Amino acid sequence: MPVVGQLGALPGPALTSLLPPQQWTSSINRTNKMALLAWVRETGIDLVQVNGQRRYGGPPPGWVGSPPPPGSEVYIAKLPRDLYEDTLIPLFQSVGQLYEFRLMLTFSGLNRGFAYAKYSDQHGAGKAIAALNNWEVQEGRAILVCRSFEKCELSVNGLPATLRRRELDTMLLEATEGLLGLTLHASPGRKQGKVAVLTYSSHRAAAMAKKALVEGNVGLFKKKVKVEWLKPELKEQLQACGEKPPPGSVQCLQSPERVLPSSELRGALGRLGALCRRLHLGTPRFLTRCVQAEPHGWQRYWGQVVIPSYPVPCSTFLWVREDAPGTVGHEKMKEAVAQLALMMLGH
Repeated sequence: MPVVGQLGALPGPALTSLLPPQQWTSSINRTNKMALLAWVRETGIDLVQVNGQRRYGGPPPGWVGSPPPPGSEVYIAKLPRDLYEDTLIPLFQSVGQLYEFRLMLTFSGLNRGFAYAKYSDQHGAGKAIAALNNWEVQEGRAILVCRSFEKCELSVNGLPATLRRRELDTMLLEATEGLLGLTLHASPGRKQGKVAVLTYSSHRAAAMAKKALVEGNVGLFKKKVKVEWLKPELKEQLQACGEKPPPGSVQCLQSPERVLPSSELRGALGRLGALCRRLHLGTPRFLTRCVQAEPHGWQRYWGQVVIPSYPVPCSTFLWVREDAPGTVGHEKMKEAVAQLALMMLGH
């Protein structure tokens, strides 16, 4: 299978079908690059280099079904710069089924000291961390392996002060895909204007949305806005403002409102807590609010769960019924949003 990318091998008749001649010029780390080419020939593995990284899989040959759920990827750091996929892929395959492996490269074809391995599920990622963190890949060279959390949140700053959430909903649903939710805030440091925080289902969905919004922002918003990855300092500023989401300010776009009977809400809090402990995601934090009460016991609640080491908060509105003596609506809402979070985590 073809290898697309800069392996820096020496020219020769056997290599002309694998690498363009202009990429043979680097003699840096020649021995290991040749070993990588020999491994590629022997295994028939397909490596593709795009924009400074070389990728295997995503999906791999024979993969059936949807991509792995969030939390299935690990970040690998402190790699010796002369190490390549012929060593790394078999090592990380030894603990679980790989969906994708990405190695970051320099122009000369050395690795940049870090890579990403995505497994078929979160269990595989957990096994990789347990088995390979501090693993010596060369004498005296131990690597770092920890859970990778892809950036899935964008900020859109400079929006008109008069913009309503429903208008923004319509614009975003027409222009982007994979939107999980949004919040709209007064822009910090500006007398007028708003900033929106957009949460997408994956890093790829967020990156594609960023591209679409940057290229199309004049048509979408009728004025120049700034679309970028949500910065931690901006997130902290918004949280420090102490804004509680008013009715209608937050929407979980993939989880429509529905009525949940009590029988569906049992045990989700416990299961979510156990899952977060097992995956080392931190203790879930819940925020609930009753926003509407109707006759005959029906109440509409807003709820959110934030998992410290997970990039996407889970928020939604739900109707719950006070149909059992002593049952507290806020506790029901916690169970409901915990159940939603378990679905988002693939459990």
